Amino acid sequence: MQSASGLNRWCRLRIRGVVQGVGFRPFLWRRANRLGLTGWCENDPDGVTVELAGPAAAVAAFQNGLTEAAPPLAQIEQVETVTEGPAELLLAGSERFVIHASRQGLPGDALVPADVGSCDACLADVADPAGRRYRHPFTNCTDCGPRYTIIESLPYDREATTMRAFAMCPACAAEYADPADRRFHAQPNACPACGPQVWLVEGGVGGPQLSAAKLAGDAAISAARQLLVGGGILAVKGIGGFHLLCDATGSAVAELRSRKQRAGKPLAVLVESVAVAGQFAIVSEQERRLLESRERPIVLLQKRPGASLLAADVAPGNDFVGVMLPCLPLQQLLAVGLPPLVLTSGNITEEPITWQNEEAVEKLGSLVDCLLLHDRKLVLPCDDSVVRCVAGAVLPIRRSRGFAPLPVRLPKAGPVVLAVGGELKATLCLTRADQAFLSPHLGDVGSVETLRLLEQTAEHFQQLLAVRPEAVVADLHPGYLSSDWAAGYAERLGVPLLRVQHHEAHAAALLAEHGLTVTEQPGVAIACFDGTGYGHDGSIWGGEVFVTGQDGLARVATLAPFPLPGGDACIHKPWRTALALLDQAGVNWDERLACVAAAGKTGQQVLKRQLEANLNCVRTSSMGRLFDAVAAILGLKQEVTYEAEAALRLEAVAASVSQRRDATRYRFTLDQSHGLPWSIGWQQLLAAVVADTLAGRPEADVAADFHQAVAGLLLDVTAQLRAAGLTTGRLGLSGGVFQNALLVELAVARLQPNGHEPLLHHQVPANDGGLALGQAVLGRRQVEAG
Repeated sequence: MQSASGLNRWCRLRIRGVVQGVGFRPFLWRRANRLGLTGWCENDPDGVTVELAGPAAAVAAFQNGLTEAAPPLAQIEQVETVTEGPAELLLAGSERFVIHASRQGLPGDALVPADVGSCDACLADVADPAGRRYRHPFTNCTDCGPRYTIIESLPYDREATTMRAFAMCPACAAEYADPADRRFHAQPNACPACGPQVWLVEGGVGGPQLSAAKLAGDAAISAARQLLVGGGILAVKGIGGFHLLCDATGSAVAELRSRKQRAGKPLAVLVESVAVAGQFAIVSEQERRLLESRERPIVLLQKRPGASLLAADVAPGNDFVGVMLPCLPLQQLLAVGLPPLVLTSGNITEEPITWQNEEAVEKLGSLVDCLLLHDRKLVLPCDDSVVRCVAGAVLPIRRSRGFAPLPVRLPKAGPVVLAVGGELKATLCLTRADQAFLSPHLGDVGSVETLRLLEQTAEHFQQLLAVRPEAVVADLHPGYLSSDWAAGYAERLGVPLLRVQHHEAHAAALLAEHGLTVTEQPGVAIACFDGTGYGHDGSIWGGEVFVTGQDGLARVATLAPFPLPGGDACIHKPWRTALALLDQAGVNWDERLACVAAAGKTGQQVLKRQLEANLNCVRTSSMGRLFDAVAAILGLKQEVTYEAEAALRLEAVAASVSQRRDATRYRFTLDQSHGLPWSIGWQQLLAAVVADTLAGRPEADVAADFHQAVAGLLLDVTAQLRAAGLTTGRLGLSGGVFQNALLVELAVARLQPNGHEPLLHHQVPANDGGLALGQAVLGRRQVEAG
């Protein structure tokens, strides 16, 4: 090795991003040694610092293409040359490139990596009978495995994770210390001799006992497989919490639904390979890549026509089924060679996913026949992510494992705020500089357990990111439990509580994903269609269009309001919404309509009096409720057991006649006579839907043409806004209604040929799972305004 005195160039680099716990320092070591450079690298509170010395050409080669050549889990956000100069400035005595131990110090800008699925090399180790990790359910390396769920603090070292409880054997320690090994500083590194262990306990009506282990190790996994083959129900502790599993091809599905009291909500399926998924679902090349990606999300796939492998009650009344490949060796060992398995979150209704052994035994024990436990502690839970492919894009439905807590880059730096999301699909968002860190999916805020997890996650994020909020941001709705919690938390922190309107948060989230702001000029339009959001006027919004401008978001169009008799009762019984809309539109309650028949004579009389007296009739402009009403009119759903069930059924029926859609049969009106916001009229459309239904027109045709009408509305609004000089033709689509794949495809197909640019979500969900991002963006704006 050439001595330091003979070198002619040196530099110090500071690299920021996801560069800890992802094999980045070994990558730098290999790169430097290949080029004959000397120096060192180390983890620090900001990321990784590198000092290099050697021939100028070699130093330049080290820096060129660094980002592109980085390990698969690394995400380099900035490479800063702190200082550089002649090689003589380098301290003498450095004759090779070395990796220093992590440097502790003041908190910095290091990022927390996400949990990711097993890499091919580790799965090969698990399958190798001659290897020392043969059938080891926790095999991992620097390219895969748990990260977020085991990290207690940064910098990311083993002592800062829950893996410090497992002392490495000599063989694992040698791998851990060897920069040339792919397990160099893989913090979860272990083997059967020194790592976490798995064991099986019995469940049942009486509930299991945590200490009553009957089988351990590979014998426990084999027994769990036999249980599944025999039609049993199993709880399994995974990388981010517990799942409930059963055979997806037989009667065990109905039994699982009965025990979990989950009547109709679709269940996801775990398969060992894409080939197995292809037996019951259509898998495109884009979907295959997603299934096999390191994030290992649940991917919504279209059911294969005529396929009968899955039990009918896996995803009843739905043309799509959620499918996932194993994300850790334990799941691979369970799934290989077995039929598709139902895989659903292990939780009690309205509670977050269960993630601790004792809690699982207590809460899930009576739901399952056995529990497969392990002793790798989770700091916090992380549920599965869900995505779907629409119009060539990947739309997130739930952003969690594999993606969280990686940040969304904001257009500019700003104050630190903590946003708490809404009431459903809750996530937290904590900002730092020009980054927004969203938590994994936490669940619906309807229980003490979810509120407790909100607080635990808020505290953990502040500790990891080393920031303290200057404000806490919550939804405008006065009745949200999340807002109540936010008020109390802000008081404890001694910072102000800020309120942000629901749909404005949706709009701001979408804009932030695309590097845009709410003051963007020329204006950008955003359609925010969903079920419920408290408006500035005290009514329930949900069919809104906003435009960006100098003063922020302006509401430029809204669905003509209608009453919701009984408020939330209409969400659970769409026939109530349908009758209210018919009454508002002056359409008779014809007994031949399914929604009218569902009400019965008594129900009709009560509802009529309620509407006439305006008794407990909340005004709304909700597009989501309009979808529900059309589904009820067509007889598809009169009562629902889970969120958006009626709208999902309407989409499925509409999608069945893709070749027979009339783009102009139904139309919304756009009344501009009273200035902004324009009023979107639905009355004529609804009357035409009713007339066609009574005339016997097939429900699928009506449903398909209704979707066409909504897509046509988006085109009309965009064109009119552009003609009025308010936008240049960009239209964002946000809110839960735009989880509807058919609607998004139709909207894109209408907008693009007419010279308009649709903006879709690609980093956070269009539903309330992305709400906290928009709240944080608008909350920072309030802080800056004072």
